[in-house]
Amino acid sequence: MSLDLKFTYTEKKDTRSGFGDGFLEAGRRNPNVVGLCADLIGSLKMGDFQKEFPDRFFQTGIAEANMIGLAAGLTLGGKIPFAGTFANFATGRVYDQIRQSVAYSDKNVKICASHAGLTLGEDGATHQILEDLGMMKMLPHMTVINPCDYNQTKAATLAIAEHEGPVYLRFGRPSWPIFTPADQKFEIGKAWKMIDGKDVTIFATGHLVWEAVVAEAMLRQEGIHAEVINIHTIKPLDEEAILESVKKTGCAVSAEEHQINGGLGDSIAQTLARHNPAPLEYVGVNDSFGESGTPTQLLEKYGLNAENIVKAAKRALARK
Repeated sequence: MSLDLKFTYTEKKDTRSGFGDGFLEAGRRNPNVVGLCADLIGSLKMGDFQKEFPDRFFQTGIAEANMIGLAAGLTLGGKIPFAGTFANFATGRVYDQIRQSVAYSDKNVKICASHAGLTLGEDGATHQILEDLGMMKMLPHMTVINPCDYNQTKAATLAIAEHEGPVYLRFGRPSWPIFTPADQKFEIGKAWKMIDGKDVTIFATGHLVWEAVVAEAMLRQEGIHAEVINIHTIKPLDEEAILESVKKTGCAVSAEEHQINGGLGDSIAQTLARHNPAPLEYVGVNDSFGESGTPTQLLEKYGLNAENIVKAAKRALARK
């Protein structure tokens, strides 16, 4: 059965390429933008920047802690460092350096983290970090961003170059539908209501925004009208948008490629508990590590797809 999707796509592309293209453009706009990478230039799509601005790029090797320290130091001279590596290494391996050298002193460092979540795929559990959003959102001063497709990732990369303060930018490896506008204005901390609805709200972030768009069409076929809100900024969280939507719909679902504990759903639950208690169902990884497999296989096995968002929406509706 075909679905009447409110958003469609003609092309798929990895969000890491959105970062790479945005990073190059940011470098062309501002000579203070510099790059650092921990031996993963190809994987992070930082090669074009390195070729065009070789004097503004630093290959640190597999020494992520040193990379963060160098990035913090570069800000003292007015530079805007973009430090790139896999999300697992960009957070879990160097949390102390980020906390002490970047967040505590509010340094203008952009931590650029690729290959996040289950959709890293075949590299398996040791590389599939599912705790990073929680780790980073707990740090004072840290802005946390998780865009949904190539276009939004490029726009977010340009936006963080102009933002003063530490940022964690999360993106991924797999080819993914491009369904947001190429000319979009990315506003840090401002949620995007993509689809209007009255029965249930779906708050989604990252790759699961597309799954939420598909889920909305599936629910609409059954006469359920879901509101879909793209929460690309985990911190600062757009509490006003969350409360306004749930006040209308009366229940909600959070959808993320991350542990349920500590993720977007937790932030939404705290907001609702303080201001407007309402039923909330979670779509996320439930207290487990990942494993090897294709991105699609893993999203299905761990319940991170449109079908499971539909099920969660029906559970939330039943609790109204």
